[in-house]
Amino acid sequence: MNTPNCPKCNCEYTYDDGTGLVICPECAYEFRPEELAAEAEANVIKDSVGNVLNEGDTVTIIKDLAVKGMPKPIKKGTKVKNIRLVDPDLNNGHDIDAKVDGFGNMGLKSSVVKKG
Repeated sequence: MNTPNCPKCNCEYTYDDGTGLVICPECAYEFRPEELAAEAEANVIKDSVGNVLNEGDTVTIIKDLAVKGMPKPIKKGTKVKNIRLVDPDLNNGHDIDAKVDGFGNMGLKSSVVKKG
């Protein structure tokens, strides 16, 4: 059975200790492969209908969004090209950075967009 590379140092010489833990001999990191898979699944960002979003995708805004300091909202159906995915914990809950035509750079939540 092939063991996965170490997620910390990417060492290929990891080994299973017989209890389900995989150990890296270079950095001494211990992990369970099934927990890594669950963590990777939790970090996936999905749009309002469940499609997985990727860097550079084009999305469509699904409802009018009021923007502080702007006299008009971002209209439903506005296309936003070349999105960047960011950590929502560091960006006030916004998991998409994008440049919206007529509004400039801003953060969006994946719950108000759909892919395509």
